[in-house]
Amino acid sequence: MTSQVWPSAGRHLWPSGAASAAQSHDRGHLVYAADGVLTVHTERGTSVVPANRVAWTPAGFTHHHRAHGDTDMRIVFLPPSLARLVPDRPAVFLASALAREVLLVLTRPPGNADAAPDRTRSARSRLLRVLVDELHEADEQALHLPEPRDDRLRAVSRLLYEDPAENSTLAELGTRIGASTRTLSRLFRTELGMTFYEWRTQLRVHHALVLLSDGHDTVRTAYACGWASPSSFIAAFTDVMGTTPGRYRSGHRTAAGAPGRPAAVES
Repeated sequence: MTSQVWPSAGRHLWPSGAASAAQSHDRGHLVYAADGVLTVHTERGTSVVPANRVAWTPAGFTHHHRAHGDTDMRIVFLPPSLARLVPDRPAVFLASALAREVLLVLTRPPGNADAAPDRTRSARSRLLRVLVDELHEADEQALHLPEPRDDRLRAVSRLLYEDPAENSTLAELGTRIGASTRTLSRLFRTELGMTFYEWRTQLRVHHALVLLSDGHDTVRTAYACGWASPSSFIAAFTDVMGTTPGRYRSGHRTAAGAPGRPAAVES
């Protein structure tokens, strides 16, 4: 891995499977995958960041990143005056075309044409404000998978993380871990804010994004993630992502309009 980092932003090129060490920052930051797919892990859960999404991690949150597929990661730090305009918890936003272009400008290395670090401080501040305004207007996306805290939920989630294709009902999973269906259903709603089936669908879509970024086709991905048929996978994926798996797979590498990549980069 290689990196280019300056005080307000940076660019990291990651080979597939690379991961950063656990870390935290005194400023909140946005991460964007101009190519490939990132996962951002915090104590609150896991966010998946394909090329049409932006992930936000507030200041002070311990986190680490992992690349799925060769990934061009861009990172932008926000000053406190702008960070207060976005959530005080990890979140994922849809990246508009304007937000993507601003992210790319802000993360061009010094010395490149239109590189943000070579601009005046006031010019960079204006770009950051445009970016935050775009995110403020964007809907949060269902690509943040909350991390269970209750031991019983952790046991269920561990089974499904290990095998996203696991098709046991909640009652069957409850029998395996020694908890009732009613108790688990209540915990999913009160602790994670969603039903078991909504959580499992999110988990499967997360896994599908990783497989698609690694070059797997729609049919193979559907069965590997536990859907009964490719058509049911396509419907669920489209409902979450707003595009079909095929369109996502063919378009995610160019969605950001990223320039040619250097040979390697580090975090």
